[in-house]
Amino acid sequence: MNAHPRPDEQQLIQECLAGKQAAQWQLYKKYAKAMYHTVVRMVVQPSDAEDILQDTFVKVFQKLEAFKGESTLGAWIKRIAINTALSHIQKNGRIRFLQVQEQYDLAVPPPSFEASSMDMRSIHQAIKQLPEGCRVVFNLYLLEGYQHQEIAQILHISESTSKSQYQRARRLLQQSLKKNLALSG
Repeated sequence: MNAHPRPDEQQLIQECLAGKQAAQWQLYKKYAKAMYHTVVRMVVQPSDAEDILQDTFVKVFQKLEAFKGESTLGAWIKRIAINTALSHIQKNGRIRFLQVQEQYDLAVPPPSFEASSMDMRSIHQAIKQLPEGCRVVFNLYLLEGYQHQEIAQILHISESTSKSQYQRARRLLQQSLKKNLALSG
């Protein structure tokens, strides 16, 4: 499917390619906040996320000429941000995955608490507390929409490891949110 950029985005891309700093700043401002949130969910530390964000946009501007409109510009930038975050994580040591002793049913029952009663800050904080491997798989699968087969290829793990890490992340997140809800209630 071809997702050609809208005319205003195409104009912005052309101005960026022409080296116009105002256009580059406009592109950065348009996407930086969303990309920061994508990255910080994966690396947790705000300072690391800021560095990765800067690296992402350096790559975006270096590779912008290669953007062919096969996805939206935002999706293309997000892919670069995710790949940059994963490279950062892997460069700083292999991602550690929890050894999962029990078999998890892929159809985990929904949490027994009201998710609407939890504020987003509590949920985000709980996600940040997940072990690294679980957190990365959880974010890629649930929040970024990757399939387990894709995650397995990206992280050089088996598909079953991706699935088990995702299930482990869900269970740990459930436990953490239930505990927080009980403490605040």
